[in-house]
Amino acid sequence: MTLVYIVAGEASGDVLGARLIAALRRKRPDLDFAGIGGPRMAEQGVPSLFDYRELALMGLLEVLPKVFRLKRLLAEAAADVTAKRPAVLVTIDSPGFTLRLAAMIRSTGVPIVHYVAPQVWAWRPGRVVKLKEKVDRILCLLPFEPIFFEAAGIPVTFVGHPVLESGADAGDAERFRTAHGLRGEERPIIVMPGSRRMEASRLLPIFGAALRIASEKLPGLRPVVPVAPIVAETVRRVAADWPAAPILVEGNDAKHDAFAAVARSGGAGLIKSGTSSLEMAVASIPHVVAYRVNPITAAIVRRLVKVPHASLVNLLAEREVVPERIQEACTPEALAEALLRPMLDPTVAEAQRAGFAEALGKLRAPEGLPSDAAAEAVLKAIKE
Repeated sequence: MTLVYIVAGEASGDVLGARLIAALRRKRPDLDFAGIGGPRMAEQGVPSLFDYRELALMGLLEVLPKVFRLKRLLAEAAADVTAKRPAVLVTIDSPGFTLRLAAMIRSTGVPIVHYVAPQVWAWRPGRVVKLKEKVDRILCLLPFEPIFFEAAGIPVTFVGHPVLESGADAGDAERFRTAHGLRGEERPIIVMPGSRRMEASRLLPIFGAALRIASEKLPGLRPVVPVAPIVAETVRRVAADWPAAPILVEGNDAKHDAFAAVARSGGAGLIKSGTSSLEMAVASIPHVVAYRVNPITAAIVRRLVKVPHASLVNLLAEREVVPERIQEACTPEALAEALLRPMLDPTVAEAQRAGFAEALGKLRAPEGLPSDAAAEAVLKAIKE
């Protein structure tokens, strides 16, 4: 059978990998699969070579203590790909691991498709030269990326953003309120601290302090935290002293029900910078984007960043649709103020929602669902 080897290094990549596998099977039932991923890929019948949670690291200083373990995992993955000789290797996001793996197996002649373009257009654009040496094709999620990579001579396909088929706007608000016994006066708000332990540990105390300030000004707020398994215990521990006991939800169905409940009740979101901001846009939930990293890491990154916004919604709209509170601006007071504004002023909420529609309209591929477009690109790489 024709083997497709897929490598995902974190929860979001695991979801993309699972959707890609399902789409490929619909088009080519004869395909076989192997790789590295999480529970969603396992549900598709693809067990992981090792626990992908070991790869969920980020930040220059945060990775250093794990560098030797990561090298061993890289060697193990490269040996497995080389031994299996797949028809194509699909690496998904997590460039710190996946692109190193691509470089290691380049000499085998296995075609390499990288799904989710590294944000070299955002910082250190010179890296695109090395990227050309590692991959045969890039599957881009954002409409402005193809021009950048094509100019560097890298074949690229814009497949649309998977958030559009996430179901983030299809939850059941009443089911959520009933399941969690929410009283009529309680207003749920979404809190998303990220899917990595280190970033969640850094953001959760700040988020908790912001919620305490916000709750004093607007009683009845009830935080709802969608959690990936890798950070669930961290959230439970750090959130134990929040002003209202948080509702932790796992799995997409429960998360989307929570989104619906928040949207219907006029709530808002306190969101880590990243794809979660696009989820909020799909669910029509006004929000504030926050982020904070190690100060040394932040100082280095600031010298390299080349874009005006951290939020993907703002980048797509080419203006600040949602407030950004990054690094020194990521304080409890600033977050509380930005979180409360759309809940207290309907015009602020409506302005954000208008911006969401504008941004999301740019994420659609020329035709079909993003996973189907990605599958077609992978099949093309196999043929070529």
